[in-house]
Amino acid sequence: MVVQQYRDGGGARAARALAVAGVIAVTAGCVGGGGGGSDGSGQRAVAAERPLDVLGRAAGVLAEAGGAEARTSMETAAGGTRVTIRGEGTYDFRTQMGRLKVVLPADAAGADDRRPITELLAPGALYMKHRGAGVPDDKWVRIDTTALEDGNLVTGGVTDPMAAAELLRGAADVTYEGKSELAGVTVHHYRGVADLNRAARAASPQSRGALSAAAKGFSKDAVPFDAYLDEEGRLRKVRHRFSFASEGREGQEAAEVTVVSTLLLYGFGAPVTVKLPDEDDIYTGEIRQG
Repeated sequence: MVVQQYRDGGGARAARALAVAGVIAVTAGCVGGGGGGSDGSGQRAVAAERPLDVLGRAAGVLAEAGGAEARTSMETAAGGTRVTIRGEGTYDFRTQMGRLKVVLPADAAGADDRRPITELLAPGALYMKHRGAGVPDDKWVRIDTTALEDGNLVTGGVTDPMAAAELLRGAADVTYEGKSELAGVTVHHYRGVADLNRAARAASPQSRGALSAAAKGFSKDAVPFDAYLDEEGRLRKVRHRFSFASEGREGQEAAEVTVVSTLLLYGFGAPVTVKLPDEDDIYTGEIRQG
């Protein structure tokens, strides 16, 4: 399996970014031209098309679909410890804005009463409320995703749904794995590797900054994925696998951290309302790490 590594020193900075965001704690650690067939019903005959063409259009098809309901999970494994962060909400692919409730796992002491974090996703920005670590309950934390080394592909505990789809524009070495059923919907399964640089160049202007940051922050551009699209070419599920070296203790080798990010999309056409915080509602004080 092709995995992704950060540049020297990047893994340490990325691990600190995860801690600062307070969402992931690392413990112990060619897209060809248009065309496209039709089955005569007005739907695209997805299975009959070249995989690279189908995946290259996925982000655009979602933008046409508009809003959708989303469920996310992000699983982190390091040093034998595994944690899973889950999110649920809605996302508008036209405006590339969404609202999710993100639930952190129980802490090391077994406490599972953590308040969900509200995340607002917008082009180039991530807003978090109930962030904890000294942030007042009525304040939001704003993060410039274009300044993050991973472009917020993992930092926020949720891979932005549009960024997840735009990554498929950089797909290569894709194989068609056949069709199956997902939540009562027929889907077509594609497996391959996305190239971050290629995806950043092909991305929409709203996503390009964050993906370009990720392309610079990772030492290798390869991101393995599994994508499932319905008969209309809409992305229903995608799983990306990120891997990098975390900051090890002095005298110890850095541990490898694997992050598996999964996005499920359903309820297309769902209304999405996102109101970004006013400047007065954004916290400007120091955020405690950990």
